[in-house]
Amino acid sequence: MVNSCENNNIVVEPTKTTILQDETRSRKVGQEMKRRVLGVINQNLVGARGYPCVVNKRGNLSKQEEGCQKKKPDPLRSSITSRSRVEEPLCQQDEEKKKLKPTVPSANEEEATLDQPVPMSLEKPYTEADDPTEEVEMEDVTVEEPILDIDVSDAKNSLAAVEYVQDLYAFHREMERFSCVPVDYMMQQIDLNEKMRAILIDWLIEVHDKFDLMNETLFLTVNLIDRFLSKKAVLRKKLQLVGLVALFLACKYEEVSVPLVEDLVLISDKAYTRTDVLHMEKTMLSTLQFNVSLPTQYPFLRRFLKAAQAEKKCEVLASFLMELALVEYEMLRFPPSLLAATAVYTAQCTLDGFRKWNTTCEFHSHYSEDQLMECCRKMVSLHKRAATGKMTGVYRKYSTFKFGYIAKSEAAHFLVS
Repeated sequence: MVNSCENNNIVVEPTKTTILQDETRSRKVGQEMKRRVLGVINQNLVGARGYPCVVNKRGNLSKQEEGCQKKKPDPLRSSITSRSRVEEPLCQQDEEKKKLKPTVPSANEEEATLDQPVPMSLEKPYTEADDPTEEVEMEDVTVEEPILDIDVSDAKNSLAAVEYVQDLYAFHREMERFSCVPVDYMMQQIDLNEKMRAILIDWLIEVHDKFDLMNETLFLTVNLIDRFLSKKAVLRKKLQLVGLVALFLACKYEEVSVPLVEDLVLISDKAYTRTDVLHMEKTMLSTLQFNVSLPTQYPFLRRFLKAAQAEKKCEVLASFLMELALVEYEMLRFPPSLLAATAVYTAQCTLDGFRKWNTTCEFHSHYSEDQLMECCRKMVSLHKRAATGKMTGVYRKYSTFKFGYIAKSEAAHFLVS
């Protein structure tokens, strides 16, 4: 060690021994600082709370446990911000956790410890089996088509008799069996056959069109003819007179303006006299016991067309099919309501090209689609051959502009196949 004096100032030069001692002292201080810092970090990792970036999903902890966790100080934050703040002893925290911990731990608590939160990336993924709610199997529920109220539009129409319309048609269905005739009634006629009847009705359809009478008149005329022939034998030369008198009675019942007897004599080419017409009128009424007011196909046809919400074209086509059925003797075995329902069903299928019979039609007609198929096949076959043969009065009537040339429409062949 050398001491030198310059300008009365003493300068002490350090020796090698002192330099080594200073370096050794500084290394010891650095190691102690590192140990303290590592101790603080280890302590924070064991007892500190999770950072906000780590999501803790311990849903089974009670509110008291959450409150205790909120009250725990953050050692790292407290050590940085304020050294004067006193932290809770770790032993006291462990005692509180033991008090709050339930006796029987749940499965979630076993997976996630109380001291260390589990990040979302390390947690068990959610599966459907973990869902506590029971799965309910939904059965296939067939939605039924609602039945429409077809009389709601006529609620303010007093002539529609909405309050009694259901009872009226229920009464018609009960009484229609009296308007039906035996299918084999023609066997009782000695001088008549089925073809003669068809010729008569085909001619009357033309007369009805020439006089421009109501539709109800035509159906009632045919009903009177069949009922009369089923109860009384008639000669061939009197058959046309029976048809004229039936038309005359139907006009008296349905029409406002009734044709004169002289008009009936003229259209028969004066084959009968006025006396013959009046005499046959008395005979027919007495045979039928003056029972003229029986339901025919027409009131059922109007009701079922309304239920089907049919357009004008469908109405005309249904009327065309109904008049074709009037001519055919074989169609007498079907009741009037079934004939009307089949005409509406066949007309819908012909125009739309597919089967169509909804719940509203089935409800008001009381016939399912399967019940209509036998009569429907007969009606389609009549439509196919309407333009052929000698009896084409119905086809020529509905092939005019007045009826929209509906008779020329293609028949529904898919209903027959």
